[in-house]
Amino acid sequence: MNWLYDSVEPRVMDEDMLKLAVGEQGPRDEAGQLARQEGIVFKDVLSLRLDFQNILRIDSLWQFENLRKLQLDNNIIEKIEGLERLVHLVWLDLSFNNIEAIEGLDTLVNLEDLSLFNNRISKIDSLDALVKLQVLSLGNNEISHMMNIIYLRRFKDLRTLSLSGNPIAEEEDYKMFICAYLPDLVYLDFRRIDDHMKELAEIKHQYGIDELKQRENLSQAQLDDERAQREELEEHKAAFVERLNGSFLFDSMYAEDVEGNKLAHLPGVSELLQAYKDKFVIICLNIFEYGLKQQEMRKVELDTFNECVQEAIQENREQGKRRIAKFEEAHLLSLNAIRDESEVTNLEMKVAEHSKDITELFDMLMTLEMQLVEQLEETINTFERNIMDLVALFIENVQSLMAQCRDLENHHHEKLLEISINTLEKILKGELDENLPYDVRAVSTLFVDKDTIVNAVGTSHDLHLLKIDNREDELVTRTNSWCSHLVDAIHKDEIMRNRRRVKEIHQYVDHVQNELDNLECSEIID
Repeated sequence: MNWLYDSVEPRVMDEDMLKLAVGEQGPRDEAGQLARQEGIVFKDVLSLRLDFQNILRIDSLWQFENLRKLQLDNNIIEKIEGLERLVHLVWLDLSFNNIEAIEGLDTLVNLEDLSLFNNRISKIDSLDALVKLQVLSLGNNEISHMMNIIYLRRFKDLRTLSLSGNPIAEEEDYKMFICAYLPDLVYLDFRRIDDHMKELAEIKHQYGIDELKQRENLSQAQLDDERAQREELEEHKAAFVERLNGSFLFDSMYAEDVEGNKLAHLPGVSELLQAYKDKFVIICLNIFEYGLKQQEMRKVELDTFNECVQEAIQENREQGKRRIAKFEEAHLLSLNAIRDESEVTNLEMKVAEHSKDITELFDMLMTLEMQLVEQLEETINTFERNIMDLVALFIENVQSLMAQCRDLENHHHEKLLEISINTLEKILKGELDENLPYDVRAVSTLFVDKDTIVNAVGTSHDLHLLKIDNREDELVTRTNSWCSHLVDAIHKDEIMRNRRRVKEIHQYVDHVQNELDNLECSEIID
């Protein structure tokens, strides 16, 4: 579709092209010249124009991480790619290219204005991530199906749409259909939609709109339910007790238990198994409910800790600000006094006195920081002990409850083995009822001899214990890992906070000392 520059060699974006474009579009004044001399920093560029460059492929834009506006129109681009890092992009122009499919826009969540005018696009899709989209230009493409309009209903902020020059625009019901199914649209094909047109469109398509809204509501309700389930599962995972609020663990014990499922058909086993399951699930529910309560206690402990830390930091900062404000007043007076002093001896004495004041300020600020470090160290250590005690108690009680699950499994194993051996004896004596159901008679293949049946029951038992042990190990490992990572992160954050604060103090003191030194030099020269 794009016939521009057919005689020119196709180009791929590279650093030289980008530097040239940024340099040409940058400021022409002294600041712009200085920027070019010191080197162009791509991450500082907010707007970039690369139109009429005969670009075939988008590349090398990852450094423009703060770009807001990108102009790539009138090239020969065939595929939308290489834009993943431009997450702050608000305006994107890809018109007059050779693009056949909408793609590669999944990370552009802040995009508001998108132009794909005059390309080869036949389907409107893959725009789901563009939740802020307000303006969409798709004129002069190959869009022919009216159902593409339905897709655009998800963009609640869409106000301007251009589709002229597509086969779809030749449809008799084109404008009416769009006005009916996109009721919030303000401009269509560069013309404002009048209210009368909207009213007529709504009346004409009322039945279809009502039916569509019903489907959308059902779909949205399903999505909301799925999201709620995901969020609930994440809460349960944070408490390390996911899928313990039911028979999930018990069912997993029998999911791959071939022998156990066969033995379940023996006379009397069904009742035994149901009683086992009921008791097992009750213990799992106890673990689940206890886990949620413990998670809430850990959250309260963490929130309280964070509040204490922030209060201590804020109070310390306020003290430092008051001391600095008081120093600043004296600092200005001292500098003025030094400027007014004509005697060299008095000048040197005043400079020395003020230099001493600066040293005292530094010592005072560093003392405040050391006091804060000691205070926070004590707070962190207290929190560490508390959170580790909570975790240890949680693990201890869960292990106790898991032991009850193993006791139930052992009891069930003994009863099942007893029933299985009795059944074996009946088979050997020919006392097994010939009218038993097929499922029960099929189990007789296990009853060759005592060793076979004992091994079958034992294999089932070992598998069940393994499932219980694995779930317990997973819970313990994840809980301990969470605690360890949390404490490590808190210690690292405090180290980094201290380093930043010390650096701030040094920078400020160096600044005021430099002011004094520069003034002293100028006074001596004068």
